[in-house]
Amino acid sequence: MKIKFQKYQGTGNDFIIINNNRLSFPNKNKDLIKHLCDRKFGIGSDGLILINPSAKTDFEMLYFNSDGNLGSMCGNGARCSVKFAQNQKIIKSNTIFNACDGNHNATINKDLITLSMKPVDKIKTFNNDLFLDTGSPHYIRFVENIEGFNVYNEGKLIRNSSEFKDEGVNVNFVQIISENEFSVRTFERGVEDETLSCGTGVTAVALAMFHLKKTNSKKLKIKTRGGELTVEFNNSENGYSEIYLTGSVKMIFSGEIEI
Repeated sequence: MKIKFQKYQGTGNDFIIINNNRLSFPNKNKDLIKHLCDRKFGIGSDGLILINPSAKTDFEMLYFNSDGNLGSMCGNGARCSVKFAQNQKIIKSNTIFNACDGNHNATINKDLITLSMKPVDKIKTFNNDLFLDTGSPHYIRFVENIEGFNVYNEGKLIRNSSEFKDEGVNVNFVQIISENEFSVRTFERGVEDETLSCGTGVTAVALAMFHLKKTNSKKLKIKTRGGELTVEFNNSENGYSEIYLTGSVKMIFSGEIEI
């Protein structure tokens, strides 16, 4: 069977995206998904996304990690999915779609995608570090020299610690640039390596910086190795809401592959 696909990247986080409007893709085949995501023997990507039909929203986004397993919410993947849906004429410039953590809305301004994220009402402290869930679980730690830091070794250690080994966790290392600007590097579960960017991780970092009073701003610039993202939010005694993640996305190429 031949399938058509497009490959997108959002601040360096890259995805294979497939219009699965006939629900014909064998999404239970973990080995196939892992093979397609393999950078040596497949197309190569951080994950694979199926754009499925939905009865109540414009489409459903189904995200798989590069290890072949069904993933949790992916912010950059969702932004890429929105642009893909526009290119496939599923949507125009605005959309409501559903993902594993519920419905999201998004707006498109050329290649700039603004995505709503789920509210966050709990932030947990681990000594000097933080944990919160922004659709995916994230652990946050401050470092002083982020460029010289060994993200792979330290991230893997935390991800496989007794606290997080069973479910896994994404690990974000943060350095303060200014009051409203932070630099982040992320070790992602499922990829089991550092990625150039992580949308839910960037969102988690922005909320954590406000929570720790490292900033008074509710609109923050977050620098990743793959580019810059912006996070806006509101807060109250009930937590954080009206959270929006904004950044550019680009289609890298399209193709057809035999599976």
